[in-house]
Amino acid sequence: MGCVVALFSLLIPRVAILVIAIFTEYMSMAYETTIWPVLGWFFMPFTTLAYCAAMVNNEGVTGGWIVLMIFAVILDLGSGGASAGS
Repeated sequence: MGCVVALFSLLIPRVAILVIAIFTEYMSMAYETTIWPVLGWFFMPFTTLAYCAAMVNNEGVTGGWIVLMIFAVILDLGSGGASAGS
């Protein structure tokens, strides 16, 4: 059961990226090319979502969006290393 929960938690930001990319124009508004969202989907999904939110809502990464970006990077880096200790 623990593996199912871990796999589901890793899948959530990737599902959100797919839903945003398919049903909205936010990814095309935030990114000029499609390579960055695709790479973000594989390597840093939380950071990809945070950057997309910052660019769509604020036209840039300033103010509180910097805090969100730093938190997303830490979350992405921490989520991959947690399973290595077990």
